[in-house]
Amino acid sequence: MTKVALVTGASGGIGKEIALTLAKAGFDVGIHYRSNEEKAKELLNEITQTGRKAVLLKGDLSLSEDCKRIVDTCISELGGLYALVNNAGITDDTLLMRMKDEQFEKVMKANMNSCFYCTREALPYLLKAREGRIVNISSVVGITGNIGQANYAASKAAIIGFGKSVAKESARRGVCVNTIAPGYVETPMTESLSDDIKKGMLEHIPLKRFGTPSDIAGVVAFLCSDAASYITGQVIVVDGGMVI
Repeated sequence: MTKVALVTGASGGIGKEIALTLAKAGFDVGIHYRSNEEKAKELLNEITQTGRKAVLLKGDLSLSEDCKRIVDTCISELGGLYALVNNAGITDDTLLMRMKDEQFEKVMKANMNSCFYCTREALPYLLKAREGRIVNISSVVGITGNIGQANYAASKAAIIGFGKSVAKESARRGVCVNTIAPGYVETPMTESLSDDIKKGMLEHIPLKRFGTPSDIAGVVAFLCSDAASYITGQVIVVDGGMVI
């Protein structure tokens, strides 16, 4: 029987690669997006070309009611749910003394609250099935902190603690919950950085290159596979050795 994965924030660089990699691994995919419908439709076409099914799921994950609708629609349209990948996230950077209430709250809602809402809605289905995977995308910034990103770091650190707690709650029913903490990954954001900034960043990475979306997607696919059935509650850092 074909397994189903729901990927949040799937229209972005990392999310798109995760969705495609899971489709190539045999999953039908729920494609969540918030506003970039064009990119989401492109991804839908790419997935269907692999022979797998996909469904578009638009919504604002900072709203609990949208998360419930997205999870329920994914299950009803694709016939089930085996893997939830909480990938959606945003940044709104500034130094703490300049950070406004709404900047902090917006990032926490989009990153942490969305992870909570989607997991809460998906977990009963997975527990009833007595199998499944939840993979949360955090960041090395949630481990190390970063200047100008107190809100982002707080949200990503919260995801790590959240994932460990859910792993303990759901393990007896065969549901594995793990977290990936990516380092610097090549995205449109890093492409816009100056050469001097990129050089400075690379000095802190032993492998001397930025990560790619496929570096993250490969780990997600592994954690969603049968080979990872004895791994839960872990934080897997994918950063080229940056936080050694």
